Amino acid sequence: MPLALTGELVARAVEDRSAVAAFNVITLEHIEAVIAGAEAAGSPVVLQVSENAVKFRYGRLLPLARAAAVAAERAAVPVALHLDHVQSDDLLRQAPGAGFSSVMYDAARLAYPDNLAATRAAADWAHSQGLYIEAELGEVGGKDGQPPLDAHAPGARTDPAQARDFVGGTGVDALAVAVGSVHAMTTRTAALDHALLKRLSAALPVPLVLHGSSGVPDAGLVDAVAGGIAKVNVGTALNIAMTGAIREFLATRPEAVDSRKYLSVGREAMAREVRRLIAVVTGAAGPAMPS
Repeated sequence: MPLALTGELVARAVEDRSAVAAFNVITLEHIEAVIAGAEAAGSPVVLQVSENAVKFRYGRLLPLARAAAVAAERAAVPVALHLDHVQSDDLLRQAPGAGFSSVMYDAARLAYPDNLAATRAAADWAHSQGLYIEAELGEVGGKDGQPPLDAHAPGARTDPAQARDFVGGTGVDALAVAVGSVHAMTTRTAALDHALLKRLSAALPVPLVLHGSSGVPDAGLVDAVAGGIAKVNVGTALNIAMTGAIREFLATRPEAVDSRKYLSVGREAMAREVRRLIAVVTGAAGPAMPS
């Protein structure tokens, strides 16, 4: 089927008081696993390519983007492409021609006034190209003269009043909020500030996004969606599943050299985790992934 639009998937999730799951992909195996897991769940999904993933692929966006687009077009469920955590304006401008319907523009490293100005410019350009744009705040209640606090550093929180001003001043379509999740967590021990999330949901006129979701326990994810999160971003959880499965395979088969053998095991483990996480955030039912 044709590529889905991220904005439409998020809008549908808002209407259903649910969330769309969005998974960061690095390799073709990631792409295939996410789609297989989404098909098993019978749920739409967003494939995300981050600027860091592009750097890993020798700075070339198109090879991975083209693979993702072709795989998405052959999926049995709606699949959208999202360019994630973009700091480079040059990379931002490659998004429309590479099949992406949305971008997350990341100026969170900048002080608030600079973040607002840079994001406003990015949003104006993105909208002129028909792109849906997500952003996040970097300075959350920081003191004057202090460097910005990354929106997903431990202890970072998004101030509802500042967030409302930011959304109004930038015109972004969705906002990633800092409520206690942290990027790249390998343990699921993040405690979300659900009271703050409720205030943010009431204060903002745009859908809310949760980054760093791999570190949030299942119950926390369920409560986050109930509290207003409409898009749940996951990355590290897939890498944990893949790496763990490959380690186990090679530990018992030290003679193995055919990469297809262990990559297939890793891909299947990721697909199962995708299916499981989609069920957590959306309640999607579907056939179990093969073990």
